[in-house]
Amino acid sequence: MNRSTRRSFLRSSSAAVATAFAAPMILPRRVFGANERIAIGAIGVRNQGAGNVKRFLAAGADIVAICDVDSKVAAAGTAIVSENGPTPKIFGDYRQLLEDKRIDAVVITTPDHWHALMTIDACKAGKDVYCEKPLSLTIAEGRRMVAAAREHHRIVQTGSQQRSSPEFWKACMLVRNGFIGEVTEVLVGIPGPNHPGSIGPEEVVPPELDYQMWLGPAPFKSYHGKRVHYNFRFWWDYSGGQMTNFGAHHLDIAQWGLGMDHSGPVAVDGTAEFHPQMLHEVTEKCRLTYTYANGVRMTLGQGQADIAEGTTFIGTKGRVTVGRGTLTTEPVALTTSPLDAVELIQLYRSVDHTQDFLDCMRSRALPICDVEIGHRSATVCHLGNLVARLGRPVTWDPNTETCPGDAEAQFMIDRTYRAPWTH
Repeated sequence: MNRSTRRSFLRSSSAAVATAFAAPMILPRRVFGANERIAIGAIGVRNQGAGNVKRFLAAGADIVAICDVDSKVAAAGTAIVSENGPTPKIFGDYRQLLEDKRIDAVVITTPDHWHALMTIDACKAGKDVYCEKPLSLTIAEGRRMVAAAREHHRIVQTGSQQRSSPEFWKACMLVRNGFIGEVTEVLVGIPGPNHPGSIGPEEVVPPELDYQMWLGPAPFKSYHGKRVHYNFRFWWDYSGGQMTNFGAHHLDIAQWGLGMDHSGPVAVDGTAEFHPQMLHEVTEKCRLTYTYANGVRMTLGQGQADIAEGTTFIGTKGRVTVGRGTLTTEPVALTTSPLDAVELIQLYRSVDHTQDFLDCMRSRALPICDVEIGHRSATVCHLGNLVARLGRPVTWDPNTETCPGDAEAQFMIDRTYRAPWTH
């Protein structure tokens, strides 16, 4: 195809996808007035959770309830809200929060192993959901989350906020509109783990923490401070390391730029290194290659000197490299290319991830990082960890979301929950 024909085709294809996932299927729990404030329940309010509380307050939402399994964390989150308005109700069990009829939506900022159950239960309760990235702990969980959102007509935004930053939008606009020619290769760089070190002997659970609820559906393990709170991300029971932490950002941008928001790679191969004393379980370094059906190869590097952190698209006529606050192109003149021409594909544009979610709650349009998109990007992360753990290649069918003819890999796309929690 020449550039004009290709753009016309992509534009019509984008319109077809938009129609297939059109907003009229997303019915409101109630219709918001033009100036009516949206009531939010915040689940998990430490670190990023506290930041999300501040962002939603700044966007004009009301935080009417807070839930955290750590009473000290809950108190700190409550104090943030109380400084800006009425004191929210405090819960230690998210299921009780979901019973509060005042709440229009929940913001889930918990360890990854809780994302699926909380999102699905919130959808069933008629709440819209803002769920932090990575969307899921496993691929199968992610598909169940999508199904729940669609069945209960809920707006679900994945907290991959890079999609709402101008440099990432511009990078993907340049790539999707052929400014670097046909994409042949993508490079994605992620950092190494920053776990604090040996967990040491078993510790006494601090009185402010409901550890059984913190574990929830995860297998029981003795309490260690270096396994909980921020450090959850370095243990397979709760997360997937930097692969699902920063990978959920930079691989998400790769998927967006490649036009793969509703698909993914067909094969993954590569190598990984783990801590020699296993002070944590996740990868120390890795170099993985994802192959897409159209022949594009994407290499993810962790601890690889030749792959810079962020996302680089390489095409037949140039390249685009994007990271947080940075955008470089070859040729350099691409950085000033006008992107508002009518003949260009116009990607969804958001300038504030939080506001986009609130706006979509009102309009019932799908947000910039809808649950399906978040699921597909998380799937790329999970496939990388699957290959790293197996130590061998894996074939993936993005249409059926299965590993054809590979029972061992197929088994690993889901996990059993600890009783009494069930899928």
